[in-house]
Amino acid sequence: MNFDEFTGEVQHRLELPGTGEALRAIRATLMTLGERLPEGHAADLAASLPMEIKWYMTGAVHEHGQRFDWEEFLDRVSERTGTDPTEVAYHARVVVDFVESQVPGSDFQQLRDSLPEDEDDENWGKLFEVVDAGGWSETKEQ
Repeated sequence: MNFDEFTGEVQHRLELPGTGEALRAIRATLMTLGERLPEGHAADLAASLPMEIKWYMTGAVHEHGQRFDWEEFLDRVSERTGTDPTEVAYHARVVVDFVESQVPGSDFQQLRDSLPEDEDDENWGKLFEVVDAGGWSETKEQ
C-alpha cells in the first residue's frame, strides 16, 4: 500500500472532508505512539507502513520510550491536531485498527505489550477497542 492509499483509507474510515485532516490524525496518533514506544518497537511496527507514514513513528520522534498514560496520550494527540480529546480518542482507535490490518501480527502484539494495562493505568486498552470489536467495518449498525 502506498501513501495515498493509506491516507485515503483513513480519510474514508474517519469520514473526514479532506486528506489534510486524515494526515493530521495519522501523524498525531503515530508520532505520539512513537514517543511512547521503545525505539526498536516503533521501528518494527512502522516497517510495514508506507515510507512517509513510517517516518511519523521513527524520524519525527525525538525521544522514544517516554512514560505517559492514556490521558496524556490523548492530550498530546489533541494538541497536535487541534481536535477535542473525545474525537481524538475515536480517531486514534480507527488509525490503530487500520495499522493493525497493515502490519504483521507479531509487530502489533509488540505494540500491545508495550502499552500494558496495570493498576497504575488500566486505560491503554481503550486504544484497541475497534480492533478488539472485530475491526472497522463500512457496515455500521443502526
